[in-house]
Amino acid sequence: MFDQWGVWDVLPDSERRRWALEPFETIGPLRFGMRPRGVTAALGGTAAGPQRCTRATLPNGSYGTVKGECWRLGLTFYYGMDERLRGISVDALKGPQVYADGIALVGRAPSDLEQWLVDRAEIRESSSELFYLNLGVPGSLSLGVVICAQRAGDHVLTRPVFLPAEAMNAPLSYLPPEVWAVH
Repeated sequence: MFDQWGVWDVLPDSERRRWALEPFETIGPLRFGMRPRGVTAALGGTAAGPQRCTRATLPNGSYGTVKGECWRLGLTFYYGMDERLRGISVDALKGPQVYADGIALVGRAPSDLEQWLVDRAEIRESSSELFYLNLGVPGSLSLGVVICAQRAGDHVLTRPVFLPAEAMNAPLSYLPPEVWAVH
């Protein structure tokens, strides 16, 4: 899928980095709590220099996070004011493919991934597994992920947001509102 400017190009899984999710701890080489320089170093210099960082406002109006972007890698990072990594959003079009329990989470049809989460919840204690944010955005309490959506031309694909354990009680207030919007 692409337009004449290549804006909607979707990188096939075979060309993406392959990362494993260790819930609440790591996503590939990245660990929650890392500082921006540590994130850049963990990416092995592929970030082409330091991240582009900007301040982001939390829903209560405070400046609670710093947003770092590595657009070329399809990653957006959210740091607390202490400059510790507290959230990662993976671009549906070109971000690394992240696997949880052997299932690919990035660039999928949202309904397929939601059904997987529902099925997964049925074999676990569902009240401690599956949750929904506003507008029916599903998430997994045990995986520390919210399955957001991103446009790809006329299609919508999954753009997961990974969070540490302390965010799971109130993910909407943990990161800026822009994180939860359809991109």
